[in-house]
Amino acid sequence: MNTLNKPFVQPDTRPLKERVATLGVFLANGFGIGAWAVEVPRIKESLALSDTSLGIALFAFALGAIVAMPLAGQLAPRFGSGRATALLGAAFVVALPLPAFAPNMAALCIALLALGAANGALDVSMNGHASTIETQWKSPIMSSFHASWSAGGLLGAATGAMLQKGGVGVIGGLMLPDVFIAALILAAALLALRDLGPRVAASSSGFAWPTGAVMKLALLAFLCMLVEGAVADWSAVYLRSALKGEASVAAVGYSAFAFSMAACRFVGDVSVRRFGSSKVIGFGGLLAVAGFTLVLSLPTVVTACVGFAMVGVGLANIVPVIFSAAGRSTATPAIGVSMAATAGYAGFLVGPPLIGLGAGLFGLRLALCVLVLATMVVCLLGGKAVRSARLV
Repeated sequence: MNTLNKPFVQPDTRPLKERVATLGVFLANGFGIGAWAVEVPRIKESLALSDTSLGIALFAFALGAIVAMPLAGQLAPRFGSGRATALLGAAFVVALPLPAFAPNMAALCIALLALGAANGALDVSMNGHASTIETQWKSPIMSSFHASWSAGGLLGAATGAMLQKGGVGVIGGLMLPDVFIAALILAAALLALRDLGPRVAASSSGFAWPTGAVMKLALLAFLCMLVEGAVADWSAVYLRSALKGEASVAAVGYSAFAFSMAACRFVGDVSVRRFGSSKVIGFGGLLAVAGFTLVLSLPTVVTACVGFAMVGVGLANIVPVIFSAAGRSTATPAIGVSMAATAGYAGFLVGPPLIGLGAGLFGLRLALCVLVLATMVVCLLGGKAVRSARLV
């Protein structure tokens, strides 16, 4: 407990520069994922991949992240969470355009393995750094970091759609956004990506499974981010098939999802204080269920925008609430947040290949019904799990 009261900054000084720099990293990462999401259909078509083949390729993305996430836990104790975040941000910049150069399925899997490793490690590092900043800030600000990520996803998807509309190829569709991402990462690193507290000793594995106290919260985080990952990689593919339109039209679903999620996360902390975390999860999950039902039962451009926007609004602040509750369920907030975040990002990575494999067996629309079930579970169980969070 004493170590928590001995930060490198004065206790009464809020680390504004560090917060702004970390917001920039979240924005950059979201921008890259958004740009990647709208390029998935074009890469699928250029390599003539089936839904099952695309699912296997996306599994390589997940595998890379699963391998890299425990290793990311070893970087912060050695280099500091800020420097580790900057280093992994640079790795993400290098890896993002690689899938565009893949000439075949095997090369695509290798490229996605590298991209998944860089993205998964960066996710763990930047969330851990954000948790440290939140502790120093002495106020709930986690939603603002996730808002920045969602805003980046929106901007990345919108930029990708405009580039496609302008006739830019797949390589340019990833390389041009990557230049912007590199500038953001560099600016953040130069501004204030540094340690805010004493480094903790690295564990032998760099990874910790959720304990019994946070297992339910970790499961909820897994389901929520499974849905987010599936929407990111499969919404455009589904709409392009259902609407029989061009890639830029199919991108409206993810754009609506990312925009609504970003907008609601900017007011997330206020919403939680006013309505309570249980209501935020309950009503949010119900709204997401309704949104998915609308999109899957009546796919049009209008219903895609409305339905995916409903999903974005519903899920926007559930994960930040879960992270906060997990922090209250362990001896120190960082432990609980790291456990829930690890489970959540595992869900984010498992979702896309799971949908791909299901699409190969049952069809894409039926496979996407898994997302309805996942959000229904969150709606029914989330409020109770958050209310029962206790400090141990």
